[in-house]
Amino acid sequence: MIKVHNKATNQTVEVDRYIGRIKGADKGASIIFLAGIHGNEPSGVFALLQVLAELRETETKIKGNIYAIAGNLWALERGKRYDKKDLNRLWTASRLKKMAKNELPLEDEDSAQQIEIQRELDLILSADEGPFYFMDLHTTSSQTAPFLTVNDSLLNRKFTQQFPCASILGIEEYLTGPLLSYINELGFVSFGFEGGQHDDPAAIENHIAFIYLSLVYVGIISVSDVNYYAHFEKLKKAGAKTLGIYEIYYRFAIKAGDPFKMEPGYENFKLIRKGERLATSNGKEVIADHDSRVFMPLYQNQGDDGFFAIRPIPRFALKLSELFRNWKFDRLLPLLPGVKWASSKRDALLLDKKIAKFMAKDVMHLMGYRSRLFDKDYILVKSREAASKQEQYKNEQWFTTPF
Repeated sequence: MIKVHNKATNQTVEVDRYIGRIKGADKGASIIFLAGIHGNEPSGVFALLQVLAELRETETKIKGNIYAIAGNLWALERGKRYDKKDLNRLWTASRLKKMAKNELPLEDEDSAQQIEIQRELDLILSADEGPFYFMDLHTTSSQTAPFLTVNDSLLNRKFTQQFPCASILGIEEYLTGPLLSYINELGFVSFGFEGGQHDDPAAIENHIAFIYLSLVYVGIISVSDVNYYAHFEKLKKAGAKTLGIYEIYYRFAIKAGDPFKMEPGYENFKLIRKGERLATSNGKEVIADHDSRVFMPLYQNQGDDGFFAIRPIPRFALKLSELFRNWKFDRLLPLLPGVKWASSKRDALLLDKKIAKFMAKDVMHLMGYRSRLFDKDYILVKSREAASKQEQYKNEQWFTTPF
């Protein structure tokens, strides 16, 4: 057991790897909440403790299984983001292969935490039948309305449309090794919820509302068993000015060892103008080169994401991409010069860099592909749809309901 302190409420609680778990009397889906994967973000831990306690106290009927897992216990106990490595950047293919063979070296506390979390996730996936839902609870260093971070698959889009919050697509294209990207590649519905600023009491309340809504949408509890509309209206009111679907199109990365300081007063979704000074990095001014909105500006000592820039996605583009993906138009892409399948799995494409500049990035996004640099000659673009376990969710109420 460790002690976790929350500055927002000046409360301290004791938790273990499992914040709690409830096995329902009836069969149903399994929902897995993760909280505190960054140790300076304890709000989700406190919210899960409260919701689970309320469900037990009211003897709410549970259909399926609820799991609440604590992330970086070492960092949570110390109120630090991480020890040596960001635990939410370690879920790479190479590290996962080593873990599967028990060959991952325990280089730091973060590696030890990753091994323990992976073990618990494997146990849940092997013990339960599914369908599975994964929600990763976070807060930000800047003030923010609550929002969802969504790996861009149609399954994720469909499920997250139920929440009255802004959705941010495409963060997986700019980050290496986030936990949710790994889970998405297993084909399950998984996304992040950012409840507010680290030390804002409202972040805990937003997390509580989100947890209850998630349980209702998955079908684990009934609408009539909780004050559903109060939770819905809470999130709707908190995010009213930012509601919509956005896409990340730029990331300012902080180079190792470079001092970085964000200009004061920036918060998520704030409009920025071309020519505006946003930050100072390594003694040089960082100037906005487009009109856009700032996203996740860094106001803490640890982390290498200075800020992102986002823009709203037109509804017609979302509909068009849905049609392209359902009709599997991507199968035609290898007919184009400089484009080939990366493997026999047909879940990724290699684009010749000489040709790629003529292929709009937006077209790849419409088809469901997100890019990663591969080598000096090729760009690897990976499908967000290839792994999706559509069959597992086809009978879920949300899957068949138009939004």
